[in-house]
Amino acid sequence: MYPQMRRFKQQMSDDACIRVLESGRRGVLAVCGSDGQPYAIPLNYYYENRRIYFHCSKTGHKMDIIQENPKVSFNVFTHGVPSPVKRGLDVESVTVFGTIRLMETDDEAAYFLRELGMKYFPEDPEYIENEVNTYCRTVQMLELTIDHMTGKKVNES
Repeated sequence: MYPQMRRFKQQMSDDACIRVLESGRRGVLAVCGSDGQPYAIPLNYYYENRRIYFHCSKTGHKMDIIQENPKVSFNVFTHGVPSPVKRGLDVESVTVFGTIRLMETDDEAAYFLRELGMKYFPEDPEYIENEVNTYCRTVQMLELTIDHMTGKKVNES
């Protein structure tokens, strides 16, 4: 069902993939509607226990597509270290495939919205708590359960 990595020597272990997911700042969520048109969206995210969490508006193009086809892929990559000799980058990337679930309970959504906020602003829990209390009922929290994950480390230097 999922393709084998052609350059298997560059394949990263699951532990290395998780490290990239935990340390990454943004990723790109790819969805595909019933018309076959792909749509890719850069998002902030939070990773925990083979699941990835996002927040978004409750309405819009992305939500329309997810509701008709919850199968998605998500990609995170490091910025890379330039190699002046080979004119390339050393980059790690992780691509996951899975299914999106819309969170329906306020308690569950609040917990993961809080965790997402703390990932980006750990020095200000009071600010995060205020944001959660203000926006939890107006945003949609999404949970991506990972069915398959691959990582690739490219060393061009």
